[in-house]
Amino acid sequence: METTGGIQASLSGRYAVALFDLARDGKTLDTVAESLAALKAAIAQSADFKGLINSPVLSRDAAGKTMTAVAASIGTDPLTTKFLGVLAQNRRLSQLPAVIRAYETLLSNHKGEVRAEVTSAHALTKTQITALSKSLKARVGRDVAVDAKVDPAILGGLVVKIGSQMIDSSIRTRLNSLAMAMKG
Repeated sequence: METTGGIQASLSGRYAVALFDLARDGKTLDTVAESLAALKAAIAQSADFKGLINSPVLSRDAAGKTMTAVAASIGTDPLTTKFLGVLAQNRRLSQLPAVIRAYETLLSNHKGEVRAEVTSAHALTKTQITALSKSLKARVGRDVAVDAKVDPAILGGLVVKIGSQMIDSSIRTRLNSLAMAMKG
């Protein structure tokens, strides 16, 4: 497990490593990644789904049946669907967002990429993401997988996190810096 690094230390990391190993053995790494991306989008877009995975009162059977129905409606692959059932049976659905992040990191490491978490005030187009990825590749010297998020609170610009590095060119940060300088 050369690709696991320090991920295996956490509970969600252990689940992600198990899923990654099964996907690698079944040659479905990218298929599982697409299913997880669809689940990640569903969690971000649906307060009901987010509430479901964090519900402490849902029984294991009800959680399993609900996750099977959600997986069918989203169109997840069979391995991811079974994995969701395991999370439900083990009462670990609340770990799903962390498992998805850990899986993405494992996949990027496997492909020799680095992951960049990019926050913008408005959704970026595919063209903008591609251009940003090329720009970041020139800076870090490796392929960059961009995980784009939207946060209107930054007002404009971008906040880019690559590992422990952060590049903050948001208007909010610039305004805060200007306000601090004026108080001076």
